[in-house]
Amino acid sequence: MSSRTSVKIGLLQLAASANPEENLTRTLAAAERAAEQGAQIICTQELFRSQYFCQSEDHDFFKLAESIPGPSTEVFCDFARKHNTVVVASLFEKRAAGLYHNTAVIIDADGALLGRYRKMHIPDDPLFYEKFYFTPGDLGFRAWQTRYAKIGVLVCWDQWYPEAARLTALQGAEILFYPTAIGWHPSEKAAVGVRQHLAWQTIQRSHAIANGCYVAVPNRIGHEKLVGDGIEFWGQSFIAGTSGEILAEAGVDTEAVLVTELDLSELDQTRTHWPFLRDRRIDAYGQITCRLID
Repeated sequence: MSSRTSVKIGLLQLAASANPEENLTRTLAAAERAAEQGAQIICTQELFRSQYFCQSEDHDFFKLAESIPGPSTEVFCDFARKHNTVVVASLFEKRAAGLYHNTAVIIDADGALLGRYRKMHIPDDPLFYEKFYFTPGDLGFRAWQTRYAKIGVLVCWDQWYPEAARLTALQGAEILFYPTAIGWHPSEKAAVGVRQHLAWQTIQRSHAIANGCYVAVPNRIGHEKLVGDGIEFWGQSFIAGTSGEILAEAGVDTEAVLVTELDLSELDQTRTHWPFLRDRRIDAYGQITCRLID
């Protein structure tokens, strides 16, 4: 646990264009605004440098990938060093020829590349064809002690899995960051849109409750039509408190820099009143590694 009692975090919710350099410039500008508001840890949305290209299986999109360390990490390391700010940035990583990951980098406030998280759960759904592009992560679930707090980072589809949140929290993560790109299929929005969004927010608020930690979720906005009707990203980036309460939330279709101060002492307060970690029956959970229990 961190010795600090509070930390200000900033989430960046932006629309993306087809120009990676423009997206980088606009994301840096939003990060500057977050730093000006006192944010000590700043997190981008998922794959912020591009539109969400996984709407189709197209080999040309592999050209968007970059090495780590690489151009984006260099820029954000300089930014972190300049502003004494921790940065979590979501990138399309080219690890080697034919080997790509959906990766988040963690940069400490001194500008050092502290670590990386490679997305573990890779979806394959209509307009979310990520298995075509991304190799599943091989670094496991981790937490990093930054200058301001101990944080865990997971990415988008990971947010639906309580096991991922638990294993990260058990390593001492005080805040779980989930860079995200999620939205509605326009044809489904009227029928199930409210239900889909409620499920998305509820499952992540439940991670905060079950683990007695903060959850921070930056999502993108905009209607990106790369194929057919495209995806209407629902924004609504949010920060949940240690009891699952919504502390801050952005709008559906407006860009936002969501800066919120978190009281880290709330972790101990919450966990001693709701002692879920104390009462876990770790002797009885062996079957959790089974695909199905017949």
